Amino acid sequence: MTGKILIIGASGQIGTELTLKLRELHGNDSVIASDIREGNEELMSSGPFEIADATDLSVIENIIEKHQVEEVYLMAAMLSATAEKHPMKAWNLNMDSLFHILNLAKEKKIKKVFWPSSIAVFGPTTPKENTPQTTIMEPTTVYGISKQTGERWCEYFHAKFGVDVRSLRYPGIISYKTLPGGGTTDYAIEIFHEALKSKTYTSFLAESTGLPMMYMDDAIKATIDLMDAPSENVKIRSSYNLSAISFTPKELAEEIKKHIPDFSIDYAPDFRQEIADSWPSDIDDSRARKDWNWKHQYDLSALTEKMLAGVSEAFEIS
Repeated sequence: MTGKILIIGASGQIGTELTLKLRELHGNDSVIASDIREGNEELMSSGPFEIADATDLSVIENIIEKHQVEEVYLMAAMLSATAEKHPMKAWNLNMDSLFHILNLAKEKKIKKVFWPSSIAVFGPTTPKENTPQTTIMEPTTVYGISKQTGERWCEYFHAKFGVDVRSLRYPGIISYKTLPGGGTTDYAIEIFHEALKSKTYTSFLAESTGLPMMYMDDAIKATIDLMDAPSENVKIRSSYNLSAISFTPKELAEEIKKHIPDFSIDYAPDFRQEIADSWPSDIDDSRARKDWNWKHQYDLSALTEKMLAGVSEAFEIS
């Protein structure tokens, strides 16, 4: 690859680890990180960084020209729980930033785009089990509405203008390296911190709420695998279903108890329960596995071991 890669939203949960992995693969100077705020020390010290508002077209365009960017990963977004508190701000951020990048690709100023969608595109009328790639999508959250709309625009720009845009419907993403960013699946990160610190956790979702989840390394691998796939293998230009494992808060707590026997959990569902109830419990991602050979690596047991060790070391909890 001759041109450079730009990550917009590089200081966020996925953006941080995606940037570091791409720098490892392509060289630090070939991957430009940008966000409205600075990121962690490792992100900032490992390569170029530009302060940028994802909704400011002129700033984004200047960065692309300055660094001779060919590929853009647009990771900036307001997530589900936060978006419910700030609907118009979330809509403007999630949609304006996407339009800017799609139009720049339409104008041939960049060659390839990655934009993340989410299981939030599904709604209460969607089949909850083994949710198909193509199905009823009636999202009931601000975040889900913006992601469903974004999927339609991605497919439109590909069909009408030949824009090489690629997308994944991320499930809940679990990582110890960055703190939660305002999502409905954040309990599955918080629980590890509290298990190690206080051996107790109060879940904001009910014990039997099953949701699709994925360890961060698998999410990063899927993202890069999709972007590296030959264009003719990318058959879906709205967004691919993506899955690894599904579990409930109770099942995750039981897995943690294998390592911390005196850990206890209780449940106090809040407004995020209604959001979670509108989402699938598990996802059929057979199209991703067939089209570009997607495979996940981490099951619940491996994820739990990795998270307990990682949180303990990263946050110096003994």
